[in-house]
Amino acid sequence: MPLDPAKQQLSEKQRISPEMCETELDGVSELMDLLRIDLEADGEEGKAGRRDAACSKNVLRKQRHWERQLAAKKSKRKEEKQRRRLNRAQESGANTDPVQFTKRVMKAITKERLAAARSTGLKLCVDLSMTDCMSDKEISRLAGQLRRLYGSNKKATRPFHLFLTDLKEDGRLYRECVRMNDGFLSYTMEITEESCLDLFSSETIVYLTPDAQEALETVDADKVYVLGGLVDESIQKKLSHSRATELSVHTARLPIDEYMVKKNNVKNFHSKILAVNQVFDILLMFSETGNWTQALQMWFPAGKGYVISQESSTCFPAATQTQQEEQ
Repeated sequence: MPLDPAKQQLSEKQRISPEMCETELDGVSELMDLLRIDLEADGEEGKAGRRDAACSKNVLRKQRHWERQLAAKKSKRKEEKQRRRLNRAQESGANTDPVQFTKRVMKAITKERLAAARSTGLKLCVDLSMTDCMSDKEISRLAGQLRRLYGSNKKATRPFHLFLTDLKEDGRLYRECVRMNDGFLSYTMEITEESCLDLFSSETIVYLTPDAQEALETVDADKVYVLGGLVDESIQKKLSHSRATELSVHTARLPIDEYMVKKNNVKNFHSKILAVNQVFDILLMFSETGNWTQALQMWFPAGKGYVISQESSTCFPAATQTQQEEQ
């Protein structure tokens, strides 16, 4: 019996279906392979792009670093030129306006001078062994005086080599200096618990005290000058002189009697007792000018009841230029 045409057609389709399916699967497989190749190509391009971006960032970072280094070198060369120009002007005695130099340059110049003073500067010690007889208020005042003394030395054209001796780390003055004076532990000076005799021979020491018999005539690079670190509101007599006697060292006083006279005032007050920083300012100016009249007139406090005498210039001659250069 012949098959129905519809059934015959269905049967043919069933026979063809496996072959067609295989062909279609092969086509899908090829298409997937092509898609995979495209994806891999895109991935490689993405990786290359990221590598290029990373390389670009590295190049830019290196370029910025190089530019910063170049700018720093230019700035340093400029500062060096300014320092050399300032030093030449000061050595020649020319008037130089410090405003033209930046704070950074002036700070660098100050640092260089203080460092040089450690090998070439005049030596000055502040003897801080007498703090036990001082009140807390006097300790605070002395800490302030030490700050002003260091400030004057920083500004000096030819600073001193400074020593703070007998300064105990567990003492009141040390703690007060750290508390009151910003950067105290970074001061360019020697801070030690040793005494001046531990550091220098007694023959080289000149202890400055207002009770000494001999007036100081000049300053000598071979000597070590010692100031008594003392604030005494009770006015105990001859404390610094007693300390110098205890050390068995030479003593001297500022030539106040030789260059100054008493001035009448309402309170009839006259005193030669000066703060540590006031004595230092007088010594500092004399070391630079060789002129006691100028130094005392500039730094001796007017409230102490003394003025420069008319005949003062004949007492001690001003230091010669050669003497100043040797100092």
